[in-house]
Amino acid sequence: MLVYTGNKRDFIDDVINDTIDGKVEALVQQQLHKRVGKSERQSWQNSLQFMYKVLSDDQIPATSGVAIEFNIPQTAKRVDFILTGFNHTDINQAVIIELKQWSEVFPVKGIDALLETGGGSSLHEVETFLGGGRHVTVHPSYQAWSYKSLIEDFNANVQEVPINLQPCAYLHNYVHSENNDPLFLPHFQEFLTEAPVFCKGDVLKLRDFIKKYIKRGDDKQTLYYIEQGKIRPSKSLQDSLVSMLSLHKREFMLIDDQEIVYQRILACSKQSMMDDKKRVFIVHGGPGTGKTVVAINLLVSLINAGQVCAYVTKNSAPRYVFEARLQQGAMKKRNISNLFKSSGAFIDASSNDFGTLLIDEAHRLNKRTQLGPSITGVDQIKELITASRCAVFFIDEDQRVTAQDYGSVQTIKDWAARLGAEVQEGELLSQFRCNGSDGYLSWLDNTLGIRETANETLEGIEYDFKVFDDLVEMKQQIYEKNGLDGKARLLAGYCWEWISKKNSELMDIQIGDFSMQWNLSADRTFAISEGSIDQVGCIHTSQGLEFMYVGVIIGEDMRFEHDMIVTDYKKRAKSDKSLHGLLGPAKKGDVASIKAIDEIIRNTYRTLMTRGMRGCYVYCCDKALGSHLKRCIENPGLYTENDATLESVAADLF
Repeated sequence: MLVYTGNKRDFIDDVINDTIDGKVEALVQQQLHKRVGKSERQSWQNSLQFMYKVLSDDQIPATSGVAIEFNIPQTAKRVDFILTGFNHTDINQAVIIELKQWSEVFPVKGIDALLETGGGSSLHEVETFLGGGRHVTVHPSYQAWSYKSLIEDFNANVQEVPINLQPCAYLHNYVHSENNDPLFLPHFQEFLTEAPVFCKGDVLKLRDFIKKYIKRGDDKQTLYYIEQGKIRPSKSLQDSLVSMLSLHKREFMLIDDQEIVYQRILACSKQSMMDDKKRVFIVHGGPGTGKTVVAINLLVSLINAGQVCAYVTKNSAPRYVFEARLQQGAMKKRNISNLFKSSGAFIDASSNDFGTLLIDEAHRLNKRTQLGPSITGVDQIKELITASRCAVFFIDEDQRVTAQDYGSVQTIKDWAARLGAEVQEGELLSQFRCNGSDGYLSWLDNTLGIRETANETLEGIEYDFKVFDDLVEMKQQIYEKNGLDGKARLLAGYCWEWISKKNSELMDIQIGDFSMQWNLSADRTFAISEGSIDQVGCIHTSQGLEFMYVGVIIGEDMRFEHDMIVTDYKKRAKSDKSLHGLLGPAKKGDVASIKAIDEIIRNTYRTLMTRGMRGCYVYCCDKALGSHLKRCIENPGLYTENDATLESVAADLF
């Protein structure tokens, strides 16, 4: 959606008359229904004065189109400034300009280590002062280039007219240093080439850049084409995704019931597109049954069929990992982040903005999205169903691991009924993780006291499960497994404070001779970054992902006492937010809260201990628990109802 539009002459008059910021503010409130803050208003006052200076050149046509604050459809992203016209071959041309008031920029903390180990998204990020403190944010070149890529991939007129898009960034307060400027480091070169950065004193350079692309005015015609363009995936995006799937054929191959569920969802989605009736498809599936594999295959197939769709998770770790995996080969030079969205991205979505939404880890959804102090959503499940013709929820209720995890089958069905959506269900049963062993999962559920099952021992089950008495030895074994294919990691319950986040010299987890840090805060792809073998992951960086081998450190929040496994929330790190909202009532003896906490802790370790495809190694801080797990490998474990455990916990509390 275009907010402010005019030609260059209109824009210059509005700046001269000091009305530009007021007009933009009024239009943002009127068209986008957004309240404008003081800092945003000041940014228009300052940055648009500089753009006035840049455009005060008679060789830049007076009839060139000008747009300010273009809201890219189906996103919350807004392009600061667009100038349009015709190029030297009379092709429609738009120059996208990302405006920044930054005066200081710093490299991302630990960038040298990240460069050595492949730090994923951190390689296009910098630090600067935002909102009163230093924060990590995307490089302006990457931001401008990603906007160009997003518009190209989903605006039919850009593809068909065609319209050439050329991005750049203008940091009018930033003084470019000739030596080791953090904005111009070598690893940014690819984006700087695609979208050049202009700094303080570069007015003439930016003018020349604009004049290179815009030779003749279009009197806003190109802006009209962009505004009216139908939203659909481009042919080049479709081809790139199909090529990507072929490149990773083995990793994303569908087998057995995966193929059946996949075909059923395709048919469901196609039907919704034909009759415009809302549908909800719920996919039940435990760890390792291929929920994500089905979701990624659907994403590619539906995009290839011309649908606008997205893969959605609350947890950012799977999104970043799959973006990194998919952004190879033909996808390398594309921005594909718009295909991977947070579950909180639909708070402002209109009805049926999307054809199909593929919601992975649906059990992790929050009830409400909170975007700052003044913007609160109603209900994420409602928003997802509203935003799509077909909403597909992949769910495993036994993987809810925080007090905020709200997604449940019944809640999805309730909202579907209220919104008039037809509900279909499917189930993934075949086990492709844990060496294909359903027996290990049954044994784990029984042993951890999650549910009583028939599989009470690991006898005859081909899965490499070991309990270690020496944590250093377990670490060494995981390092050796990682040396085979780079797919082994150490994980732990959140029982240790993240002290290295403020002091990189400190070790977070220290147990005897063992000492390691939590995974790097700037590394969003812990699961696939080479250097992450030297850090310990937690539930937030590993849920929804898989490894060949995992080594799990069970903290003091799970112990073996009174002939049963008990949980103890007092041993969790104070910085752990997963029990937020439950701790207060639990400390006052509220049984429901204590029970919810108990389930969260058990589910957390169940989830961590099912990340390994071939094996899981375990070290228990509580020696009695380690001995119990060893006994359960060969002897039937005693399943105890959680209520019995709660009586023990309550007795210890009071």
